[in-house]
Amino acid sequence: MNQAPRILLTRRWTEAVERHLAIRYDVTLNEADVPLTADQLRQAMRDYDALCPTVTDCIDASVLDVPGRRVRLIGNFGVGYNHIDVGAARAFGIRVSNTPDVLTDTTAELAVLLLLMATRRAGEGERELRAGRWTGWRPSHLTGTSLAGKVLGLIGFGRIAQATARKAQAAFGMQILYHGRRRADAAIEAQTGAQFIAALDELIANSDVISLHCPGGPETFHLINAARLALMRPTAVLINTARGPVVDEAALVAALAQRRIAAAGLDVYEDEPRVHPGLLQLENAVLLPHLGSATIETRNAMGMRVAANLDAYFSGQPLQDPVA
Repeated sequence: MNQAPRILLTRRWTEAVERHLAIRYDVTLNEADVPLTADQLRQAMRDYDALCPTVTDCIDASVLDVPGRRVRLIGNFGVGYNHIDVGAARAFGIRVSNTPDVLTDTTAELAVLLLLMATRRAGEGERELRAGRWTGWRPSHLTGTSLAGKVLGLIGFGRIAQATARKAQAAFGMQILYHGRRRADAAIEAQTGAQFIAALDELIANSDVISLHCPGGPETFHLINAARLALMRPTAVLINTARGPVVDEAALVAALAQRRIAAAGLDVYEDEPRVHPGLLQLENAVLLPHLGSATIETRNAMGMRVAANLDAYFSGQPLQDPVA
C-alpha cells in the first residue's frame, strides 16, 4: 500500500476540513495555533510533501532553499499570496496554489460593514456606551453621514471589489468609480454600474469613500501615502480590506488625528498582529482583527479548495488554482 503524502497545516483550520484531510493524507496540525518560526518552516520543507500556509507565514527564499527539501506543493489557505516568494518557488520547481472565488462575498460584506461603521461612527458609539459615558439621546450626538448617492472609489477591481460595488450600489445607490491596471469588460461595468478612472489621483480626489482592493507586493507598498491622503476630501473615508502595507499607517494616523480626512475602517495592518499605536488612540478609526473571510462557511470553503488542489496534485492532475 502506498503511503499517504505528509501534509502540514501551519495553523488550525475548521474541524470539518481537518477531518476531511485526515482521511486522505498523513496530516500534522499546529496544535498550539501560533505562527511557526522560520526555522520550523525550514524543517517542514524537509519533513513534508506539501506545506499549507496562511498569511501569517513568511515563505521566502530562505525557507524554500533548504538542503533535502521534500515539499513539492505549497497549498496556500487564502487568495492572497504575497507572503510567498512565488518566483523562488517556481525556480525550485515547487508548485503553489491559492483559494480564489470562495471568499469574495464574505470579504465584500466586511468592506460594507467597515464603510457603515466608519460613516455612522458606530465604533465611537459602542465604546461610549460600554464605558458608561452615554448621557442619552440628543439631536447633535455622534452625527455621521449618509451613504445615499455618495461616490465610492475602488482601487483595484477584482472579484471582491466588484462584489463590493454591487452591494454598495444596490443597498445605498452609491455612485461607483474604479481604478485598476486595466479597464474591466463592458459587461462587468454594466453589472456593477462602475466607471473607470485611469488616473489614480483623480479617483482619490473625487471619492467620498475609498475602498482598497489591490494586491500586496512592492508595486502597491504605501500606495496610499501622505501625498495621496492629502488629495482626499476632508469628509472622505478610507477602507482597507486588502493588504496592510498598501497604506502608510504613520501617514494615516497623522491625517486622521488632524481631521484632514473624516475616518478610516481597517481590517488589515502593516505589521500584523501589531497595530500602529496611534491608530488605537483615534476615535475616528474603526479597527477589526483581519476578519475579512471569517465566516464558518467561507473558511470551510477555503479549506476544501486547498484540499481540491492537494488531491489534483497528488493524483497527477492539473492544479485547480495554480499560482506557480
